[in-house]
Amino acid sequence: MSVYTASTTAPVNIATLKYWGKRDKTLNLPTNSSISVTLAQDDLRTLTSVATSKSFSEDQLWLNGKLESLESERTQHCLQDLRNLRAKLESGDSSLPPMSTWKLHIVSENNFPTAAGLASSAAGFAALVVAIAKLYQLPESASEISKIARKGSGSACRSVFGGYVAWEMGSEADGSDSKAVEVAPQSHWPEMKAAILVVSAAKKDTPSTSGMQHTVTTSDLFQQRIHNVVPQRFEEMKKSIQDRDFDLFAELTMRDSNSFHATCLDSYPPIFYMNDTSRQIVKLCHQINEFFNKTIVAYTFDAGPNAVLYYLQENETKLMAFIHQVFQRNSGWESKFSKQDLAAFDSYFANTVAPEMAFDLDQDMHQGVSRVILTQVGPGPQDTNECLIDEATGKPKN
Repeated sequence: MSVYTASTTAPVNIATLKYWGKRDKTLNLPTNSSISVTLAQDDLRTLTSVATSKSFSEDQLWLNGKLESLESERTQHCLQDLRNLRAKLESGDSSLPPMSTWKLHIVSENNFPTAAGLASSAAGFAALVVAIAKLYQLPESASEISKIARKGSGSACRSVFGGYVAWEMGSEADGSDSKAVEVAPQSHWPEMKAAILVVSAAKKDTPSTSGMQHTVTTSDLFQQRIHNVVPQRFEEMKKSIQDRDFDLFAELTMRDSNSFHATCLDSYPPIFYMNDTSRQIVKLCHQINEFFNKTIVAYTFDAGPNAVLYYLQENETKLMAFIHQVFQRNSGWESKFSKQDLAAFDSYFANTVAPEMAFDLDQDMHQGVSRVILTQVGPGPQDTNECLIDEATGKPKN
C-alpha cells in the first residue's frame, strides 16, 4: 500500500502582549487579543512528520520517541477540521486519493524541554496542523489554518506565522474571526534578538489551561485588564512594531508581563508562576536600563518562571556584559558566541561598566538558572526534507 508523507518544522512564539483567559473553552476563544514574536527555529522548534495510508488501522502519535494518546478533545477537533477540508477537496476531484477517510501516523520531536513554560504546545500544534494541511494539499491561507491550530492550543495560532504576529480575538461565537495575522514580517525588524534564561525545566505546578480559568473566575484585576488595559495596549504595541520603536515596545512588553502576573497573584488562591530567581532577573533588567539611561532590554514571563529578554542587535555588547557576568557558569553561550566574543563582553564590563556601577550584582543568581538559550526573531513554519517516518512501514524511524 502507498504511504503518503509530509514534514514541517514550526517555531515557538513568545507573547509580548499576553493571552490569558478563555471565553469558550472548547473552541479556545480568548478573552483578549494578543501579540507575539516568533523565534528562530535553529534554537527552538518542533519537527513533525505525518503519514497516511489506506493500510493504517488507527490514528497514532509519537512525541519525542514515546507513543502518546490522541484521545484529547483538542487534538480530535484539529484532525476533524483538517479531514473535513480534505473531504471537500476530494468531493470536487475524483482523481484525489480519499485521504480524508484514512488514518494518520504523526511523529513529532522538540529540540527543547516540553511543558517547561517554553510554549511547546504552540509549536507542537502549529507543526501538526501545518504538516497535515501540507499532506492534504489544502489551499487555505495561513490565517485560515491558524484557526484550526487555535483549537489545539490557543497560542499555536500565532506560530503559523513568522516575525511579529497578532492573534485577533474576534467576536463571533463560532470562532470564525478568531485568527492569527501578521503584524510585520521577520524582515521588517530583523535586529530583534532574545536571550532566554531557563529558570526551571520542570513541569509547571499549575497548567496554563486550569490557571487561566481560575484567574477568569476569581480575579478582580482580570476584568480591568481585558476590558481597559489590553485593548489600548494592543494598538500601541502593533504601532511600536510597525515603527520599530524599541523604547515603546519594551515598556509595553514589561508592563504587560507584570500585569498578567498580577492577575495570577490576584486569583484566589493565588497562582505563582514566577519564583525568586524570576524576580531577581526583573530587578536586574531595570538596573541595566537605569545604568545606561536607556531602555536596552525588555523582560517577559509566560506562565512559568523562565525569563525571555528582548533586545536589539546594536545593544548586544551592553546587555551581554551584564548577562554573561552573572550567568557565565550556565551552559548555552557557546551556541552563539566565540571565546573572543565572550572575552569582549567581559572586557567591556570590567573597563566600562564596573567603574561606574552603583549597585552590586547578585553572583548567586546563576544557581537558579539551568541554561541560556540565545535566539532571535525568525520565520514561520518551514518545509523540510527531514522525515521522521519510514515511508516503507509508516512507523517512526529508529
